[in-house]
Amino acid sequence: MRVGVDVGGTFTDLVALGPRGLIVTKVPSTPEAPEQGIWDAYREAKLPDVPEVMVHGTTVATNALLERKGARVVLVTTAGFEDILELRRQERAALYDLTKHHPPPLVPRGCVVGLKERMGPDGVITPLTPAAIDETVGAVAALHPEAVAISLIFGFRHSAHEERIAAALREVLPDNIPVVAAHELAPRAREYERTSTIAAEAFLRPRVGSYVGRFAREAERQRIVAPRVLASNGGALDPRLAAERATWLALSGPAGGIQGAALVGAACGFSELITLDMGGTSADAGIVVGGRAMSESKGTVGGVPLIVPQLAIETVSAGGGSIGWLDSGGALRVGPESAGAAPGPACYGRGGSRPTVTDAFVALGWIADGAMLGGSVRVRRDLALRVMQPLAEQAGLGVTECALGMVRVAEATMARALRCVSVERGLDTAALTLVAFGGAGPLCACSLADLIGVRRVMLPPLAGVLSALGMAAAADTAERSAPVHLPVPAFLDQAWALGARLSDQVLADLPGADVQFVAECRYAGQGYELDVPCAEHAFDRIGADFHAVHQRAHGHHDLASAVEVVELRAVARRPGSEGRIGWPRRDGGSGAARLRIHLAGGAHDAAGYNWDKLVAGQVLAGPAVIEGASATALLPPGWMGTVNNIGAIIAEVGDARPR
Repeated sequence: MRVGVDVGGTFTDLVALGPRGLIVTKVPSTPEAPEQGIWDAYREAKLPDVPEVMVHGTTVATNALLERKGARVVLVTTAGFEDILELRRQERAALYDLTKHHPPPLVPRGCVVGLKERMGPDGVITPLTPAAIDETVGAVAALHPEAVAISLIFGFRHSAHEERIAAALREVLPDNIPVVAAHELAPRAREYERTSTIAAEAFLRPRVGSYVGRFAREAERQRIVAPRVLASNGGALDPRLAAERATWLALSGPAGGIQGAALVGAACGFSELITLDMGGTSADAGIVVGGRAMSESKGTVGGVPLIVPQLAIETVSAGGGSIGWLDSGGALRVGPESAGAAPGPACYGRGGSRPTVTDAFVALGWIADGAMLGGSVRVRRDLALRVMQPLAEQAGLGVTECALGMVRVAEATMARALRCVSVERGLDTAALTLVAFGGAGPLCACSLADLIGVRRVMLPPLAGVLSALGMAAAADTAERSAPVHLPVPAFLDQAWALGARLSDQVLADLPGADVQFVAECRYAGQGYELDVPCAEHAFDRIGADFHAVHQRAHGHHDLASAVEVVELRAVARRPGSEGRIGWPRRDGGSGAARLRIHLAGGAHDAAGYNWDKLVAGQVLAGPAVIEGASATALLPPGWMGTVNNIGAIIAEVGDARPR
């Protein structure tokens, strides 16, 4: 049995995969102690067997970056480069807004220590002396750090100076103060991004390490083997690797949803997907191409650039708990503030006093009065209408008009995220299937499809716990990289030796795994790279493959230009439960109830269905509301949905409604 647990802003979801089928549990989250919600869900599930593996997503790293609540870090860098985090890349936070500022660096200028040394591309320029080491160690100790980050100029290529200062600091500082050197975790070019990443690693490591340790000890007491943490690249890390790669967890939760969407897509025969996970606090958009989640080697979380492996994800503040308000110009806005798990939306009856998107859904009748959410929260329409009324009066709208306006604002925000991961990467949305999940995602799916030009929507079974499903099925993963910076012919002279070294390193992290290689390549003179997958014995195809990759990504290529290999990565994977999920049988069946809901243009009669009682082949015509155990879906007028053999609803615009 494998267990996946997704710790969300409002609910904690558990999905167990085993020989007896799927087991699903949903309990309220405990933001003050996230691991408590995990064990609440585990006890509530009453699993018949002890899990072989538990994989969970965590927001500990994400929240620490967003809230700037991490360790007190001292950064050691080459003397003369102490302002690297302040200078960034000297770009404005917003091109036309002179008042907008970048988020402050994780390490304030007063906690940066310059080390008298200098490496160049060809080796030592200024030697590192024992006196310089002693002086720097004393300066670091005097600042009383909780963690130390080391990032020296050209340390990614020549690491000797980083190794010496790291050894000296580890000898003097207590064992509970981590010393993190850039060549160990981010041996990559681009000084600012590398320094930002290693500063973030030091900032996060004490908090993440403490959390992972507590979770692992409790799992041991529960007799659960190998508690793993989902990484930003959608793979599962064992506790040791997770504690040593804190920055890899920055997008832990959203990555599980995209992996879950890919699993459902494969079961339904769809391999080209655009995904939307609308949870309680935020909405996350992603892409699946050729059946695999699209990945990248860098990104930004909370304004902090990170060069770590991650899925291509765009996150916006448009969850069910996002609060509606009016700005100074009288425009209706939604988020970024959220009601979270406590007190939650007003309709939950837990003391919420401000209108949220979930309250808007309830006010419109899309979520029925008295509906049970997550098996533990019964919604009340009277409470939703009560908190919507003051905002509606302030906006000069009726209550249902205001509620519909809030939903449309949230949808516009989510559509922007969907375009960022698709159109801005050169993908044609008309060729993609939109998979919408999370507790509220299926309510907005068809409207979002209209906004971004998607023609087919898939509303998956278990939509509200799809992220936990992706975590339960996740493959174990590890990754190692090395800088190259050579033209392809020169790279080929050392490719097999370098590949063997990286393979040995990554297999030490994940014994028995399958190892694949990815080369980051560019045309000579370009300022950006593209990933070129390569098998272990096919390095000689990198040049030709890069031209093809460039053509797909940018619509052109140049056979006359020289190709450079900037970095080689070894990616190890040990399969999880992909492709071995026993979906619930579709039997039973029931007719439709009649509902009254509010849409654009006023009140409409709609059909109401129980998602768990739909049968394969059943056709649903909008307007219709489909209520499930973990999520609710809406088919607007003109949309037709067909239930397939695993309980997914495949929705398209009906023939009578032109697009």
